[in-house]
Amino acid sequence: MTALAGQAAVAIENGRLYEDIEKLFEGFVLAAVHAIEQRDPTTYGHSGRVAGMTVGLAEVVDRAGDGPYGGVSFSREQLKEIRYAALLHDFGKVGVREQVLVKAKKLYPSDLSLVRHRHAFIRRTAEREFWRKRAEYLEVNGREGYDRFIKELEAAHAHELKELDRFLEIVLQANEPSILPDGSFDELQAWANRTYLGLDGATEAFLSPDDMRYLTIRKGSLDDAERHEIESHVNHTYQFLQRIPWTRELQQIPLIAYGHHEKMDGRGYPRRVTGEAIPIQTRMMTISDIYDALTAQDRPYKRAVSTDRALDILTTEVNEGQLDADLFKLFIEGKVFVRQTADDSAT
Repeated sequence: MTALAGQAAVAIENGRLYEDIEKLFEGFVLAAVHAIEQRDPTTYGHSGRVAGMTVGLAEVVDRAGDGPYGGVSFSREQLKEIRYAALLHDFGKVGVREQVLVKAKKLYPSDLSLVRHRHAFIRRTAEREFWRKRAEYLEVNGREGYDRFIKELEAAHAHELKELDRFLEIVLQANEPSILPDGSFDELQAWANRTYLGLDGATEAFLSPDDMRYLTIRKGSLDDAERHEIESHVNHTYQFLQRIPWTRELQQIPLIAYGHHEKMDGRGYPRRVTGEAIPIQTRMMTISDIYDALTAQDRPYKRAVSTDRALDILTTEVNEGQLDADLFKLFIEGKVFVRQTADDSAT
């Protein structure tokens, strides 16, 4: 009896220690997610929502009685593994420069400020030139023919100011990012070809080559170099997660998180793997990640789209072979996104 009691005591103590370790690890994961969101407040709540939808989709797959995934099931530990991988999938953003991470428009705020000051300078120069021509005419010709001259001068001046205001309007329009490639930049290019005299008398362009490089970005707010830097977050995530001594039940977390931007047709990143080379857990996370990115209300660089529009965009990607069609079907049939919306409202 004493021996049995001793063994029971050890078992109870081990159970308590295991529970304490689980609580400690849960706290670590949540703290890591908080650190990501503190650095990039524009995506606050994204990791939690993606984790909720990914686990929800895994539960739908687990209950599927037929179809390609009819024989797939997930244990309690595997669901925990999926949840932690989804919570930590964006942790690598700590390795991305903050100005790139939170870039809301095509131009950085300081660059847009320079364009605004340039516009104001050119406008004031035009106004100064207007008054100079008035004074010069009176000095040379007196009042003779002045009324007709001033009428023509005012009309030309008003037209010039309207054109200059159009310049700023075009810049502000081009500075807005778009979800899909759209429009042309012919009018913007025409303004880039125009010049003015700076303070030192040197000829300067209305828009610099760097201004044009950013303003002519066709999709989103990032140019190729910035996009590559953002995409590097998956490598940072993998390298970080690889350093953690996971238990046997959670050892796939780094690999699951690593591929959340891979696509079934190989057009994803960073490894450009295809099909079955992408774990099913990752494929579920990818669908959840894209859906949340499209519908999130807190992204300053784009407007949130409706649920129907988000599902249409996802359907297009499925039809193009980028996403797992069978998992997406279960995502819709199980109304995983509806449950996530309900959870957010309850919170």
